[in-house]
Amino acid sequence: MAWTDERVELLKKLWAEGLSASQIAGRLGSVTRNAVIGKVHRLGLSGRATTSRMKSHRPRPRMAQKRMAKTRFAPVGNPALRALYQETEVYQPPVEELVIPPNERKTIQTLSECSCRWPIGDPQTPEFHFCGKNKVMGLPYCEFHARRAFQPPQTRRREREVAEPVALGASVTRKEDA
Repeated sequence: MAWTDERVELLKKLWAEGLSASQIAGRLGSVTRNAVIGKVHRLGLSGRATTSRMKSHRPRPRMAQKRMAKTRFAPVGNPALRALYQETEVYQPPVEELVIPPNERKTIQTLSECSCRWPIGDPQTPEFHFCGKNKVMGLPYCEFHARRAFQPPQTRRREREVAEPVALGASVTRKEDA
């Protein structure tokens, strides 16, 4: 589709009337909204007339709100998820990495079917390697790395999952509420 002089004039007129690019594209036919936006940009058209929709702005009444002073330990975040994090657990630093002697280190090319695939180091450095010890049957890692990768769920989650199923429509009572 070529932009003829009469189509450009119609575009300018419709743009000045405040029509959207989609509406102009519909009126011109065989042109997309993005083509209209591109042409408007290339023509340097700016100031637009206000449409009736733009004129109908009415200020919202401001609600007088009583501001409460925030306490130092005010709860923050999603209230639905806050209960999950009420009980904090002691931070345990990550386990130290196994030291693999250089002659036992495996690269991606030297990994075998029974090798542990735990990556060690930064892949962008020449020192990067894989554990390479014998893996546990059915897992991609050795016993040490399998314990790091697959940790048991926390006790709170386990207790929640074991809770009795509730029939639809019945009221829900939590332990903390009782």
